Amino acid sequence: MTTPSRSPAAPAHPPGLTAENVGKRFGAVQALRGVDLNFPPGQVTALMGENGAGKSTLLRILTGDHRPSEGRVLLDGEVLDLNSPIDARHAGIRIIPQEPEIIPHVSVAENVYAGALPRRAGRRLDRAELRRRITADLDRLGFAKVLDPDLLGSELTAAQRQLVEILRALTGDTPARVIAFDEPTSSLSEHEVEALFALIERLRSQGIAVVYVSHRMKEIFRLADRIAVLRDGTLAGVADAAETDENDLVRLMVGRDLADLFVRQNVATERVVLQVDGLGTDDVHDVSLTVHAGEVVALAGLIGAGRSELALALAGDAPVRTGTVALSGRRLRLGSPRRAIRAGIGLAPEERKAQALFLHRTIRDNTSLVSLERLRRRRFVRLRAEKDLAQRYADRLRVRAPSIETEVRTLSGGNQQKVVLARWLARRPDLLILDEPTRGVDIGAKAEIYQIIADLARDGVAVLVISSELPEVLGLADRVVVMQNGRVTGELSRSEASEEAVLALAMADDLTTDSRTDHHASTGAQKP
Repeated sequence: MTTPSRSPAAPAHPPGLTAENVGKRFGAVQALRGVDLNFPPGQVTALMGENGAGKSTLLRILTGDHRPSEGRVLLDGEVLDLNSPIDARHAGIRIIPQEPEIIPHVSVAENVYAGALPRRAGRRLDRAELRRRITADLDRLGFAKVLDPDLLGSELTAAQRQLVEILRALTGDTPARVIAFDEPTSSLSEHEVEALFALIERLRSQGIAVVYVSHRMKEIFRLADRIAVLRDGTLAGVADAAETDENDLVRLMVGRDLADLFVRQNVATERVVLQVDGLGTDDVHDVSLTVHAGEVVALAGLIGAGRSELALALAGDAPVRTGTVALSGRRLRLGSPRRAIRAGIGLAPEERKAQALFLHRTIRDNTSLVSLERLRRRRFVRLRAEKDLAQRYADRLRVRAPSIETEVRTLSGGNQQKVVLARWLARRPDLLILDEPTRGVDIGAKAEIYQIIADLARDGVAVLVISSELPEVLGLADRVVVMQNGRVTGELSRSEASEEAVLALAMADDLTTDSRTDHHASTGAQKP
């Protein structure tokens, strides 16, 4: 006798936070479409994608800032009705925003418990209880040595501001079940990044679901269990971090391989634009190098090698003690950035927000900054000419903003970097120094910046690029000059350059020391 078959039971929803067929429309713009994604407890799920891919929109739906136009959000299979971030917090869902919201004139302790401050009878603040709570929470989370609870919000560093947001997320009556980090390392030092990673490891071990939004591949592969990629508002794929690589992720994000992002060309000429002989500063020693018109030369090396210090000296922002610098055969006296700019040297520095941009000024103001001499009539800037200049380069570099009157602080990292580049394209320097030009930008913006560098070289500009990403160095450069401890340790042509060859030169002194140490150890001799 045959047993009748049963209809399969509907699959149970997985544990953790789930976006089920989530879509979001803003007027005519479909920001998200049919996203099905689960964030399991005790795992770190990285969320990646280009700017505009829908990452921020999805985060805001999960944390109650937006309501979905279609679909629903569930937690452990239960449908959540999230009308505000308060509802999400009550459900145990927290977000650490990229730009922390800190009350400037109250203490760290009051910032952490804002909205839930302990009170005495008569509604007066119970400072003794506040002190007890903040001390216990700082000890529990391992922040006691890095955060003074009595500091005012206005006195905090960028890293400390972020720690306050993390404390807010991990304190309160409802235990955190899901924590989302939005570009958390953008303002942290290397030491602070390590502390953050240790905290995330603890959260994972406690069974908390972690959502980690970042474009930094090294961080993603170090932290994530799973990697979800959004592309044009849809879920392009979810990969096991241990079974994928950078090329796979880039292909999911932009539809092509990492190697295809670089524009390889041979447009360098014999004309020497930059000639540096025996240059010495407080941090750089006896550096000699050349850059030709149309050539892209990369400065490679480990942190502290002296690359940025050399760039600042060439841009007139650090005193030259010895040696000479010549531009197109003309010897320069570099005593200030103004002299360097007038001579034909431009610098896009590593820290664009702190060193390059006026964040509360417009795209127009930032673009025209070093070209005002040719835009003015007598003592007044010709507004129409300034607008035309800014608009021309904003269009050429595809700066994504409502208008050139938009404040730069509101732009994404990639678009901020394009504004810095627009400034120098408008100036038309003979030599452009780009210090970490793609730091803090997504993979799509990287591809656009690589194209801009190729266009500059094709226009005959000599380009000196400083980058800590070896694939970027190898993909961009016609030649690679390697530094260590403020000195040049070697130079490689495009055909000679490889990751192994660059690293060998970047650690030349260390390798020599190691080999000497090994030799003395093997012979029983003492190290001199």
